[in-house]
Amino acid sequence: MVEHEIREREQICMGTVVTHRVYGVPSEGVLEEAEQEISRLNHLVSRFGSDSEISQINRAAGGKPIFVSKSTYELFEAALTYSEISVGLFDVTIGPLVELWERKKKQQAVPAPEEIVDCLTLVDYHCVVHDNRALSIGLKRERQSVDFGGIGKGFAADRVLDLFRNHGVESGFTNFGGNVALLGSKPDGSCWRVGIQHPRERRRIIGFLDLVDRSVATSGDYQRYYQAKNGQCYHHIINPLTGYPSDSGLISATIVTKSATRADALSTIFFSSGIAGSKHLLGFLPEVEAVLIDRELNVYISNGLVGNFHAIGGAVVRGLDS
Repeated sequence: MVEHEIREREQICMGTVVTHRVYGVPSEGVLEEAEQEISRLNHLVSRFGSDSEISQINRAAGGKPIFVSKSTYELFEAALTYSEISVGLFDVTIGPLVELWERKKKQQAVPAPEEIVDCLTLVDYHCVVHDNRALSIGLKRERQSVDFGGIGKGFAADRVLDLFRNHGVESGFTNFGGNVALLGSKPDGSCWRVGIQHPRERRRIIGFLDLVDRSVATSGDYQRYYQAKNGQCYHHIINPLTGYPSDSGLISATIVTKSATRADALSTIFFSSGIAGSKHLLGFLPEVEAVLIDRELNVYISNGLVGNFHAIGGAVVRGLDS
């Protein structure tokens, strides 16, 4: 393999720009398949598509379960697993809260307390009815809805890497708007370099990671937010336990692990857990590393990233496991 044997494609899907790059592959067939797979998954699980399987599940809430494809069921199972691991800090049934805040964003308003309370009565991952043999998913109560926004991109990225491997690709990556899944190393055997966005300065990174064969996902309060008429800003990462945007003291949480699905879900969970909660999670999650940034722009890294994380611009770096 030589370094100039490179193929790259971009597509807009799942609400972001997705970039695929592979080395050592003579045709673009694998990239075309990757684009088709992402489009297929998006059609299945986007709540914005009226005919998607997730929309069918949500419309049937309170009634009979819906039979779904194997892909949708596997994504649902993963989302339910992280709902259980986080004891509801990540909740696959967060749909009513997400929709409420999206409506208020359009109005530059803030939900009334009674609206939050009403939605909180609907958010409960224990209310999902599912059958892994029949591949069916249902919701016990009317107005409940599932949402895969905190895990769907990671799931799709893992599928893309599977396609790469099946085509014999040994070096490449897929990038979902900054969430990156890496296959192997660079063609010359060196590490990939993945930047972490500075949470308060656009077009600047606060540091970078040297990695091989890992996935990286970041959740931050700077990614999607709006300023309400009251002058305050509200970001999109909703805490399912409070109903409001997470206020854990963190403004950015980056997870490094093998699975892109896992990294995607855990970045949301760590962001809402704060420093203390994240330390606890690291204690029982194997092969998971984290870079966390608090409001004072202190950077905390887990032990496994010492030597792999490189701060830029004088950022203060502290050990997360100490």
